[in-house]
Parts: sequence; C-alpha cells; structure tokens
Amino acid sequence: MKSPQTVLLAAPLLLLLPFLTSAPAAHDDGPGARPSGGHSCVGCVLVVSVIEQLAQVHNSTVQASMERLCSYLPEKLFLKATCYLVVRTFGPDIIKLLSADMNADVVCHTLKFCLQGPGQPLCHLYPLPKDAWKSTLEKARQIVKKPPPLKYSRGGSDICSLPFLAKVCQEIKRAIKNAVPFRDGDSDNYSISPTLRGYHWRGRDCNDSDEMAYPGRRPDRWDVHRDSNCNGIWGVDPKDGIPYEKKFCEGSEPRGIVLLGDSAGAHFHIPSEWLTASQMSLKSFFNLPTALTDELDWPQLSGATGFLNVPSGIKENSIYLHIRKRNHCNHRDYQNISKNGASSQNLETFLESLSRNPLLDHPAIVIYAMIGNDVCNGKSDPVPEMTTPEQFYSKVMETLKYLNARLPNGSHVILYGLPDGTFLWDNLHNRYHPLGQLNRDVTYGQLYAFLSCLQVSPCHGWMTANETLRTLTSQRAAQLSRTLKKIATSQKFTSFHLYYVDFDFQEIVKKWQKRGGQPWQLLEPVDGFHPNEVASLLLADGLWDKLRLQWPQVLGKENPFNTQIEQVFGDQGGH
Repeated sequence: MKSPQTVLLAAPLLLLLPFLTSAPAAHDDGPGARPSGGHSCVGCVLVVSVIEQLAQVHNSTVQASMERLCSYLPEKLFLKATCYLVVRTFGPDIIKLLSADMNADVVCHTLKFCLQGPGQPLCHLYPLPKDAWKSTLEKARQIVKKPPPLKYSRGGSDICSLPFLAKVCQEIKRAIKNAVPFRDGDSDNYSISPTLRGYHWRGRDCNDSDEMAYPGRRPDRWDVHRDSNCNGIWGVDPKDGIPYEKKFCEGSEPRGIVLLGDSAGAHFHIPSEWLTASQMSLKSFFNLPTALTDELDWPQLSGATGFLNVPSGIKENSIYLHIRKRNHCNHRDYQNISKNGASSQNLETFLESLSRNPLLDHPAIVIYAMIGNDVCNGKSDPVPEMTTPEQFYSKVMETLKYLNARLPNGSHVILYGLPDGTFLWDNLHNRYHPLGQLNRDVTYGQLYAFLSCLQVSPCHGWMTANETLRTLTSQRAAQLSRTLKKIATSQKFTSFHLYYVDFDFQEIVKKWQKRGGQPWQLLEPVDGFHPNEVASLLLADGLWDKLRLQWPQVLGKENPFNTQIEQVFGDQGGH
C-alpha cells in the first residue's frame, strides 16, 4: 500500500525521517502538491504530543519528559544520541511553547516543521485554539522570537548529513532501493543477516561463501556432502547408504513461496506503545533498530512468509509455515519481494530481486498481491491518480511475462484481488487513536483529515469523510480486481498455472466476530490503515484453505517422511 514512510512516523521516528522517506511512493508529486515537509509536520506533531503526554502521565516538566523519551531509545543506530541532539536543538523552544499552553500543532507551525503555503488550508491534528489561529501563532512566535538561521534550517532535520550517521543512512537507502540483501557474501540474493533485506525477507543462506548453495534450488547430487539447498537435509543414511535428500524428498514435489506485494504484504507495523505515553518504558523501543533496518516492516511475522511465532498467539499460520508443515523439504524456501509504496506501475523497479533459476531451482508458488497503491494516494483529488484498468492490464501482463521467463516449469501464480477499503472509515473514524486515548482528543477521523490535508495520507480515497470519494475508490478497486480475474481466466503461460482469488476481508471479519472480536481489532492501531498481524494470518489461512480444497495441485504432496526428517535433523537449522 502507499508508502507508510511518507504517511505516519511514530514519536521517535521524527529523528529518522531521511531513512523513512527514501522508499518510493506510489505516485510522484505533481504540480500544486504540498512540499515534502508534510512528512516532517506529521512527525513533529506526534513527537511534541508524546512529550506533552509524558509530562502529564509522570507529572513532570517538559524538560524531564524529553529526557525520559530519549532515555527509552536504544543506543543502536545512534538513536539515543540523535534524540539528545534534537532535544538540545529544539528543546528550549518546545519547553517555552508547551509551558504557554500551546498545543502540538502550534508548536510545529511555530518551529516551521509545518508550513501553510499561500492558498493552502491550515492542517492541524487537534481542534483549533479558542483564540484566532493567526493571533495564537503570532503569540507563539513572539515567545520563541527570531530563531538563528542554522538552527531552523530545514536541512538541519536531515540527520543523514551528520558524519556519524552518513554510513548508516547509505546502507539503509541502498538496501531499500535494490530490495536485495545488503550483506550477501556470495551475491546469491540470500543472507546470513536478518535485516536490511536479509533472512527476515527470504530464506537464510546456509553458506554465504558459495553462490551455488541457497534456499529453493534442486539438490546438488542429492546433497551427499553438503546442504546445497539450505533445507537442513543432507548426508547419507548409514543404515542403507541412501542420501537423506533422496530418501526423504525425491518425488515429494518441493516448492517455495514468493510474495510480490506492497507494505501490507511486507507487514508494515508501528507498535502502539511507541506513541502511547502511558505504556512507554525502557522495553518499548527494544525492536526499533530492527524495525528501522526492515523499513518498519515485519515480514518475519507476515501472513505470506512469516516464520516466527506471532505475539498475538492466534493458531493460524502463514502460507510458508503451512507449506513447510506439509513438506519439511520446503524448509527456508520463502521470498517476500514486497516494498512499501509498491504498485503494479512500479513493481518492475524491484522485481529483478526475485531469485529463481528456471533450470536449477524447484517450482514456486507466487502470490501477486498489489492490493492498495493502484487506487490509493494522498492527493487532494485522488481519482485521476488511480491506475486505470487499461494501465493495470498492461503492467500485470508485463509482470507475468517476466515470471514466465524466470520461474521453473510447474510453478503456480496466484493473482490476489484488491479489497473494498470502506471498512476503514466505517469501523475506525469515531474511535480514539492511540495518541488521543489519554485525553480523548484525537479520533481516527481527525488523523485521516490531518494526513489528507498534508497530502501524505496512505489512501485519501478511503480515509475520508467524503462518502462519494470512498465509493469511487471502491469502484476502481473492483474494476482492477475484475481485470485480474479476466487475466487469470483468459491467459496461459508455459512455466506456471494462473489463478485468481478475491480479497475477501468481510469473510475474515465474520470469522473474527465469531470468536468474539470486533472489526476494528483487525486494523493497525497506529496508521489506521493496514491489516494487522491477526488479519494477515486470518487472510493467509483463508487462502490456504481455498488452495487446499479447490486447487490442491498448487501445494504439492504431503510428505510421508516429515516425522523421520524431524527425528534425524531436528529443526533443520532454524531460519
């Protein structure tokens, strides 16, 4: 879906705006668009709000709450040091303004993180002050007085210009741009490191100095002497002299799972405790460095390629875990080729990161799930920016032709339809956002309006009070889904079979309600847009059931030797 980096930056992430805005957006800004400072405005308002709430929760001064926030941040990636630097730069003025009862909107406009250009509406998250806005802002500016030019240079918010962070920024930007592992000793697109497009995204490399050893390949001479496909199965059974790979995996129809997706498929997630002052502690930001180097995505917990046990504790599994459970020979064979901001129109820019050799590798199950960005953007008039059915058809066909040349024979490609996103407004607009729960002053409706005003909404077409616009967005999504279905029923390819599956979120909602849950509990609480972890796994489980019942040939056989594999090889080397 629309690049979340350009949408919602949790409290400490104002410090890292350059990292987060480097991912490609679904659409370029056109004439008349607001300046990119909209992202900084969102970050500033969230940071100042959290500072103010920390002071309220702990009955402390603003200075103490800023220091408290910095103390919570890890040392890694210079997060703590950068926080203290920002506090030294802007802290004195924030203290003055908050002490004068100015809210976060006023503070950020005064400090010029938020700008109101000529003829543009005033963007604000909180209700406007009782006094006229102009007089309130003028009063705030008098409190701060004229800032030194260097101090308030907008370039000063680019922490990548700091020498001790330049290398970190460069690493992250390079990994995001190429969508391949940054640390990859043998250049086979697999890594022994988890983040920066490492094994959180695709199976862990078992030999990073051998480019012919990687997950998903057919075994080299039945892996008598080494594990060439990283599934943990190799060597010879001393009882009969038969290679274990041949004994346990021959004829079992091994296959991997590949996702071509957007931020929803990558499982974009900002923990709510990063924004909730009453929940913040030293433990709150433990995973922040990992999250940042994974682009605020959590593919290791996603519905398609997740391989870790999920914190929510629900029983459903990812597609990858289902496939591995069905056949343990499929161990580590997953690739999450997803990107924040991805759509049918820009998929080609990172599709080459797909790793599959048509002659050497096992077949793959590829899920094409560009479920949001072809209809979602933050423009004030989003409809003209939506992908048309004709554009969609052309780009999807280009992708399928590329896959036909890259996938081994016997592969399968599943085209996933787009959702009807009207459930976002219907279920969230009058609920309090985590930032507004303490004082009951910020609803999702207010957040949506703030993001749309700044033209950084992940999906103005659905995240709006305008019912007509929501309907138009859903109609376009339905058109694009019909286009996918038409392609699936009319096109044939030599390397793979093609299928279409609806994105049936309403069915998932019904299943969740039967368990006593509420629809809003299936959405990410911070951004109010993405399906959360529970929803992703419920969707994955529904897709698995559909494949198992209607198209079992997609999944391959159940391996009768799974128990023996566990007995001989245990966990097969983890992930």
